[in-house]
Amino acid sequence: TVSVLYWKKGSRVRPNMDLDRWIAQIQKCEYLSEDEMKKLCRYVIEILIEESNVVKVRSPVTICGDIHGQFHDLLQLFETGGEVPTTSYIFMGDFVDRGHNSLETLTLLLLLKSRWPKHMTLLRGNHETRQVTTVYGFWDECIRKYGNPSVWRCCTEVFDCMTVSALVDNKTLCVHGGLSPHIQVLDQILTISRKQEIPNEGEFCDIVWSDPSDEVDYWSVSPRGAGWLFGAYATKRFLHTNNLDLVSRAHQLVQQGHKYQFDESVVTVWSAPNYCYRCGNEATILTIHEDQSRSFKTFTETKPQCAPNAQAPVYFL
Repeated sequence: TVSVLYWKKGSRVRPNMDLDRWIAQIQKCEYLSEDEMKKLCRYVIEILIEESNVVKVRSPVTICGDIHGQFHDLLQLFETGGEVPTTSYIFMGDFVDRGHNSLETLTLLLLLKSRWPKHMTLLRGNHETRQVTTVYGFWDECIRKYGNPSVWRCCTEVFDCMTVSALVDNKTLCVHGGLSPHIQVLDQILTISRKQEIPNEGEFCDIVWSDPSDEVDYWSVSPRGAGWLFGAYATKRFLHTNNLDLVSRAHQLVQQGHKYQFDESVVTVWSAPNYCYRCGNEATILTIHEDQSRSFKTFTETKPQCAPNAQAPVYFL
């Protein structure tokens, strides 16, 4: 059993965090009390705030795409890819919204990050914001389960501290969305001030909102209204400049769970099977091995997805 102590403003606080017990509890889809959740958020912030904007990760590592509150599918993901810390993971954002169990999904990921911080890398997605979560479900879920928004506020403070990218063996860049015309070299990511709500434009926005497009050579305005569409030539230039082999990203539903583009220089990984309980898609996780080879594992939705008689969420776009 692991209990945790942490420091805040020079004072030692004893939250009596029994991480192993909490992990066992949340794996049964039993969410933490309000006080326990606040303690967890305060603690994980202390871990996240120390991370670089470009977290360096060694292979072997398994890379995951959007989860979107599909908690039982997240458990299936760990059954497919291996439990932490035997397997190390990079989750590329969009942990919450649209699914029935955003709270439990985020809680499990934060607990695993707290318990084994070097084996869990959590990137911020475009849904890890105050503005988006008030529209697409996470805020409503927190109000329903706790009766007030205080846990939601604590979680959004955690979002502000999440890093924006990971670099595997200096060869694979992981981001939620994609590239930015304002970022030519990786050092420019290091200069982003990430402890804030994601802005509506600029480098930070682009990293979590942009998409690759086969219809574009370099850059084009995104129909999402944020970020950019980037093409094969823009990708090739970025990879060559930074001596990279691959950009791994999430952010877009892929029916087969993953999709290569631009001569396998960009890969989209999607890890929420039967997205929104209606799309019928498969889910995939990507493992980068020590010899830089890549392998995919695919899984489908598991049961039960939610409480009996629960309806499909109305947050689908």
